[in-house]
Amino acid sequence: MTITGLHAHDEGSQSPGNDSPAPLPHESVNFAHNSERQFAKLLDFYEIEWVYEPTTFDIEWDREGNATQRFSPDFYLPAFDLYIEITTLNQKLVTKKNRKVRRLTTLYPDVTCKILYQRDYLNLLVKYGLEEPSQGALLTPVEAPDALDTRQPPFLGSALTG
Repeated sequence: MTITGLHAHDEGSQSPGNDSPAPLPHESVNFAHNSERQFAKLLDFYEIEWVYEPTTFDIEWDREGNATQRFSPDFYLPAFDLYIEITTLNQKLVTKKNRKVRRLTTLYPDVTCKILYQRDYLNLLVKYGLEEPSQGALLTPVEAPDALDTRQPPFLGSALTG
């Protein structure tokens, strides 16, 4: 599924023939998880163009060369040439996602994919007032990065690893 969030949206823009504001990109996507919707909402707020699950990468093959495992990162940010995978799941699934991202970046060295972990995701929600977390005990302060990484959106700071 490819859905694009447009960074050029104006809060006051209107849909043609309609007095109500045009929906933000995150409002017109059926995300697999609420965490993805909230992340898209944050990207929309900062007017960062995004694409939801645009690319599926083959990461394992059988002896005949048929793909046996594929990986579709959650978001692609064209301005940063960066894929982002969000994980707010249990540790067993986090380990599987870590392995998939390592495999992806090994097989496709020109692809940059970062993982946004649960604690970092929750910190972003609280910091930007998007939603109250239900797991407050997991929160830790978000530290400002020492130097801005131009390959990721600055509001993410050190939240992304991978």
